[in-house]
Amino acid sequence: MQLGDVRTGKWPENILGFARALRRAGVPVDSSRMALSVASARLVGLAHKEDLSYALESVLISRQEDLDVFRQLFDVYFKDPQVANKLLAQMLPSAQGKDTSKPKKARVSEALKPQAPVWPVDPAKTDKELEFDAAMTASDLARLRLADFNQLGASEFALVQRLARDIRLPIPKVHSRRKVNRPRGAHLNWSKALRTAAQMDGEFIVLPKLGRQLQTLPVFMLVDISGSMERYARLLLAFLHKATAHAPRRDVMAFGTGLSDLNPAFKLKDPDMMLQGCNVAIKDFAGGTKLGASLQELKTHHAHRLIAKRSLVLLVSDGLDTGDSEQLEASLKWLKGKSRKICWLNPLLRFEGYEPLAKGASVLDRYSDAKMAIHNLTHLEDLAKAIKDLVQR
Repeated sequence: MQLGDVRTGKWPENILGFARALRRAGVPVDSSRMALSVASARLVGLAHKEDLSYALESVLISRQEDLDVFRQLFDVYFKDPQVANKLLAQMLPSAQGKDTSKPKKARVSEALKPQAPVWPVDPAKTDKELEFDAAMTASDLARLRLADFNQLGASEFALVQRLARDIRLPIPKVHSRRKVNRPRGAHLNWSKALRTAAQMDGEFIVLPKLGRQLQTLPVFMLVDISGSMERYARLLLAFLHKATAHAPRRDVMAFGTGLSDLNPAFKLKDPDMMLQGCNVAIKDFAGGTKLGASLQELKTHHAHRLIAKRSLVLLVSDGLDTGDSEQLEASLKWLKGKSRKICWLNPLLRFEGYEPLAKGASVLDRYSDAKMAIHNLTHLEDLAKAIKDLVQR
């Protein structure tokens, strides 16, 4: 059957157009998946929209975090069968009446916008526009630095993700109990002084001193990957992967309804490969949040990763916990005793007058040593200074 055959209509082209829109929304779709989508649509038929949705989902989606984007885009894209020509031109179909559905993701809305022509009419003008766009203006950069991660479009999100990788997060250093030779140390190194004196006929000509050694704090990161944190989790994982690469010791766990070990993924140097490794390791992405149960699992199976009274814990969550509050409080009390400081990174702090009224948020508020907003690039840059002040305080 040829695409666009008069006996079958133009539905194969509609399927291909939908796959291309998915790709613009950030979903990895290659030519082989597009061919499979047409074949699967031919097998299940077009009689039932739900069957077609499941068939396309099975061949076009391979990541849990892309399911919501696919379903919203499918509902909008195939809402009105009378606008096939507009769909083929990759334009957003206008629905009749008031749209009472839930708000679409920014990636979905951007994927359905009209696309620029492939061959520009004026090459000189286009080159000038491209050069201007690549350089960006100061106002564009300022807007991106202040833009909420949850409100970014697909292209803006990719750009901000790259910018976040360039932000360095210096890990504070503290004095350890171990002493080393220091010219201005507070204590005499008697063993070395006696050895030196034995070589000088018993004369104490040099008095070596000892001082406390400076060591970088080990970092332990807990990242919430529930549905409410979906938009922030991916970008913050990319940020933490690059920003803490110089840390002598770091451990990363993701939590939702359970605990996922992300250390093997974080050992990969390439950020994109790291994110792919996280996708494989996380089985409950965009689900619920049970921090208490996750911390209990941490206590049972991974407690050795926390160095008592030395680990700096970065807990990334909005505090919308759905588990047992008593278990959460007991687990956070244990975590407090095992760590030096607990820093709660909460995107909801972007709202003026925010109060932790949810039961999970109120417990987190009591056991956290500091609370910081991490909803845009500016706050990510301020995070390093805030952590340093917290440790010194």
